[in-house]
Amino acid sequence: MADPKGFMTTPRQDWPRRPAGERVRDWDEVYVPGALLPIISEQADRCMDCGVPFCHEACPLGNLIPEWNDLVSREDWRAASDRLHATNNFPEFTGRLCPAPCEAGCVLAINQPAVTIKNVEVAIADRAWADGLTPPRPPDRLSGRTVAVIGSGPTGLAAAQQLTRAGHTVAVYEKDDRIGGLMRYGIPEFKMEKRHLERRIEQMRAEGTKFRTSTTIGRDVMADDLRTRYDAVVIATGATEWRELHVPGRELTGIQQAMEYLPLANRVCEGDLERSPMSAAGKHVVIVGGGDTGADCLGTAIREGAASVTQLDIYAQPGAERDEDTDPWPTYPKVYRLSAAHEEARDLGTAPAADADARLFAASTLRFTGDESGHVRALHLVEVDEKRRPVEGTARALPADLVLLALGFSGPDRDDGLIEQLGLTLEPRGTIARDADFATNVPGVFAAGDAARGQSLIVWAIAEGRAVAAAVDRALTGSSRLPAPIGPYDRPMSV
Repeated sequence: MADPKGFMTTPRQDWPRRPAGERVRDWDEVYVPGALLPIISEQADRCMDCGVPFCHEACPLGNLIPEWNDLVSREDWRAASDRLHATNNFPEFTGRLCPAPCEAGCVLAINQPAVTIKNVEVAIADRAWADGLTPPRPPDRLSGRTVAVIGSGPTGLAAAQQLTRAGHTVAVYEKDDRIGGLMRYGIPEFKMEKRHLERRIEQMRAEGTKFRTSTTIGRDVMADDLRTRYDAVVIATGATEWRELHVPGRELTGIQQAMEYLPLANRVCEGDLERSPMSAAGKHVVIVGGGDTGADCLGTAIREGAASVTQLDIYAQPGAERDEDTDPWPTYPKVYRLSAAHEEARDLGTAPAADADARLFAASTLRFTGDESGHVRALHLVEVDEKRRPVEGTARALPADLVLLALGFSGPDRDDGLIEQLGLTLEPRGTIARDADFATNVPGVFAAGDAARGQSLIVWAIAEGRAVAAAVDRALTGSSRLPAPIGPYDRPMSV
């Protein structure tokens, strides 16, 4: 590395966020514009000569992290971009949206704050775009083979780009009116401005990838028809079957799924709507679910002008430090993290009944009650112990005019008829079954991403897209030079 002792002389410094009171008045990204590049070279210099870089193992993409850290420390942005894009199609997405398991696996993280890998990654990606280092890469020749990709989330886009660059003619089918999947309508603008997504889509168009929006396979186009028109089909529809909360009062109006709520706010940002019909403005909002989707709802409700916002997490509040018994290095630890939305809730005091950052930990929903018109007005909860058993004497109610369920997803949506029309075999948990080559039980049909793996992280989604592209290329041509960073049965490191 450029300075193998940099980690001893330079403390960790993260990309600073704008003041909470300022950023909640708009939908722009939460970070201070232009504040990352001045600090990132020194931060990259903290990447030590550790010998065995476990960050590679922690990241399913196999990102060449020490290599591009070294290049950034020397400010060789072109070479750093080449090394970064060698393993990741969309580093500007992962640099903003990934929870950075690579940092949990950083060798420095054994006893110090980890290298700011995620910040370095997004700095390289943004600098590459600014300097024109990411031109389209159309294939030198076409293979004469055709591939349909169903779904335009990170898995579908990564698979499509890899297959297009390999010379196949690829069409991406998306049921929504715009390309991007959950990155388009599930991720709020303040986490990733959609201009980053649009830029990649235009690059892919210039490379030759075709896009078909507002087309639901199984309804607008029959699945069998699609299969006969293409040499291969990749199903990358994601895990969009949301989990329900079966408690008394669930039928009351004003109780919505997070993925009913978030897309409407994104459509306001897109200019499709002047105001969301589910706007939290002036309402007491309770979010059930302690994950990232719940945090996205929190930040959105704050920006819409909610009277109060409280987030319920059924798990106990984690500690600030890694528990070496349950989450030893280099696994991804369950520790207390303060997202931008929670920081905003803390600083602005949006949840008087909750802890400092709007979350109520170890809290379980008992029931909902409403008014005479059938609209929800209160959420009744109870504290639970480590085995999720109610703690006597802790029941209470929170005012709730809008309840958002952010409980995760169980598998692909089956309402469109795609699975039934193709006759796909499913795993017991509801995901699409596949073999070691990402192939389903239907010849020529492959499955990748959350639709087959189950709900996961964006880095796993992109890795799945790259891996399934290699499998499809091999099936169509007999061999493939495309990288396959993971297999279908690989999972994150765990104890």
